[in-house]
Amino acid sequence: MSDDREYWFPAKRYGWGWGAPRRWQGWATLLGYLALLAGGIILFDKRTQVGLYLLYVAVITGLLLFICVRTGEPPRWRWGKDD
Repeated sequence: MSDDREYWFPAKRYGWGWGAPRRWQGWATLLGYLALLAGGIILFDKRTQVGLYLLYVAVITGLLLFICVRTGEPPRWRWGKDD
């Protein structure tokens, strides 16, 4: 059964998870994540706030995964071409 919905993040052909974004919203989400990641490097002191930075990275990565689950193809293990 074919799903006409346009996913922001298509499933990878091999393995579990998502590949490169398919729609502009996915690219904007991914670039926003990378900008937040880079901003965290500037925001947190590397010598005294390592734990806080790691918590920050975990939170924004969790947010990215949440968005991928909501707007991407359903995750499952794939072995290449679907039958």
